[in-house]
Amino acid sequence: MSRKFWLVVPAAGVGSRMAADRPKQYLQVAGRCIVEHTLDCFLDHPDLLGAVVCLAVDDPYWPQLAMASDPRVRRAPGGRERGDSVLAGLDLLQAAGAGAEDWVLVHDAARPNLAREDLDRLLAVLADDPVGGLLAVPVRDTLKRAGADGRVAETVDRNLIWQAYTPQMFRLAALSQALRDALAAGAQITDEASALEWRGQAPRLVEGRADNLKITRPEDLAWLQQAWAERNRQR
Repeated sequence: MSRKFWLVVPAAGVGSRMAADRPKQYLQVAGRCIVEHTLDCFLDHPDLLGAVVCLAVDDPYWPQLAMASDPRVRRAPGGRERGDSVLAGLDLLQAAGAGAEDWVLVHDAARPNLAREDLDRLLAVLADDPVGGLLAVPVRDTLKRAGADGRVAETVDRNLIWQAYTPQMFRLAALSQALRDALAAGAQITDEASALEWRGQAPRLVEGRADNLKITRPEDLAWLQQAWAERNRQR
């Protein structure tokens, strides 16, 4: 089976928890914006067919980036919710000639530390999968379920719990229909896998690195800067 893929990057959020003067994907680290680092892992991959970045209509930052003029990268209008943005990206891919059975990877704009080996593992493991799946990490900490009174109701078996990461990889038509139906029904859709789950599918979990961090808070950015600085010193 072909491992060639399309990419959709929803990037219309404002990242309010960062308390920054701009959306978090445009914050600088190691001399470039987070979203530039995020896209690098994919733009360097020989199996990439093309990418769509889903942006707020009035986004003033994207046009200033060099990769905004890369012919492999298209821009789609972001929506109110993540699912709306991803759907807009999928629609643009279809208009650009992507096939119903083509693989599409959806990746968070603020997840710039994706390892190439994780990306290759995801593509290899899911190449023949009938549903698709996602990078994920088994939880390490003890988990508690809280009761309405704010006290521990039970300890959850952590052997059954995984943290969902991205990329998430599904067939274009299946993902598009799942998102469209789930959003129309008002279902709680927090990632692409949950849309497939809502339709009764069971996406496959592919274990990846725990440092595939999503930049959400200022301390996440500080960790990333330190980790990259240390990595550069070791080279």
